[in-house]
Amino acid sequence: MTADLPRKLAKPFPGIWDRSYVSSKVKTDPLYGAVYEELRGSDLPLLDLGCGLGLLAFYLRERGLNFQIRGLDYDPRKIESAKRVNALLSHQDISFATHDAREGLPEHTGNVSILDILQFFTPPEQETLLGLAASRLAPGGKLVIRSGLRDESWRFKVTVAGDLLAKASFWMKAAPTHYPTSSDFERILSRYGKVRIVPLWGGTPFNNHLIVLEGGC
Repeated sequence: MTADLPRKLAKPFPGIWDRSYVSSKVKTDPLYGAVYEELRGSDLPLLDLGCGLGLLAFYLRERGLNFQIRGLDYDPRKIESAKRVNALLSHQDISFATHDAREGLPEHTGNVSILDILQFFTPPEQETLLGLAASRLAPGGKLVIRSGLRDESWRFKVTVAGDLLAKASFWMKAAPTHYPTSSDFERILSRYGKVRIVPLWGGTPFNNHLIVLEGGC
């Protein structure tokens, strides 16, 4: 990642809040680099669930990944912002739409990402969504998830506090409902392929982990 990438990605966003958020996320959050490493050898289309402002799509494009990306999020404001920025950047094969994953998923075959949204779903909703996402993988595709994991660590307590603050500041439209455990991911996803779970908190205090399901043939 080049030193000027955070500024370049932040510049097209309207409003100082979104620009500051984008710049800070790219500089400090290990998420985007981790997803890039997982997907950089693939040319399969990506379905990005909970895409927010579209930052993952723009980051992957700026780092040279040119597969088709479809971003979905249930917050209309963020989707409209993502669309405006995409028009300014003139990226090809990127689209955004408002969608609630509780209502199911569109047809798709390729890779899937679910980043930082599972805690807003009930346990049955999480299991349904993970199953639907896994069923959208192409042979050799990946389901890439970032989630805070429920455990007894101080990091988990900080994660909950951060999500509650995001709701109180109206950045997120909902408060957290349920945090999955590593065992939940193993139980739900192992039937679909190989599951990897590794810490992904970097220099942050949050209990974030990267969960990757590698689809079979």
